[in-house]
Amino acid sequence: MLCAIASAVCYGLATVFQAIAARSVAGPDATSGLDTALLLRAVRQWRYIAGLALDGAGFGLQIVALRLIPIYAVSAALAASLAVTAVAATRLLSVRLTRVEWGAVGMVCAGLAMLGIASGPEGSATPPPALKWVLLGTAVVVLLIGAAAGRLPGRARALVLGLGAGIGFGVPEVAVRLLDSLDFGNPALYAIVLGGACAFLLLTSAFAHGSVTTATAGLVLTETLLPSAVGVVWLGDSPREGLTWLAVTGFAIAVAGALALARFGELPGPAREGPGVPAPP
Repeated sequence: MLCAIASAVCYGLATVFQAIAARSVAGPDATSGLDTALLLRAVRQWRYIAGLALDGAGFGLQIVALRLIPIYAVSAALAASLAVTAVAATRLLSVRLTRVEWGAVGMVCAGLAMLGIASGPEGSATPPPALKWVLLGTAVVVLLIGAAAGRLPGRARALVLGLGAGIGFGVPEVAVRLLDSLDFGNPALYAIVLGGACAFLLLTSAFAHGSVTTATAGLVLTETLLPSAVGVVWLGDSPREGLTWLAVTGFAIAVAGALALARFGELPGPAREGPGVPAPP
């Protein structure tokens, strides 16, 4: 659980840096849902590179956590990265949190504490053999979602990008449990690479185009609910005996708090300054 929370800290800080960098290089006429040129421009910014380094550290910690505790606990912890983003924004971007938003940060922390108490070890059920191929196919679908999103209007595009990115990030969460070694013949390995890469590309586009608040809400929902359901149904994840109620309550509170903080997927940056919000140095 400590690894999962540390991973959320890395991802939350990375969001701050990447959101600013992506918007600083986004053209005013950019509307594509799958913008590879945007990604190439963004990686030239030091903030984006710093975000990538934090993402790498977060992913390593996430893998460790996924090998030790149920997927639902890791997923809820990763959703808590929005709480980290919100707190970091108060320091790095002079953003002020309302009492409701501070309450949402408290909800996330309380929900994670409940999950930490209630979570048992990772499940030991034998997954269906076809699950590896389903994950790889899902990663391909995420790529198609991103390509199709560019034709949608602003808010719908943001929602589709967020939902697609959440599905993509959820693929590695499940696939890690199906990979015991670096087996190049295992479809789960390619699902991890393709799912994560496509989701990352969709999320970068979401940061740069339109309202990312909607996209972040979609991201939280699909990244937490779908992998958690797979873990419980097919991988045997379960809470400690007699503490199912606490695990369910903690999961719901943590996700609800993250959704309340969804606006922190949309941070003020050089391209979108607001009244009273200074541009970052």
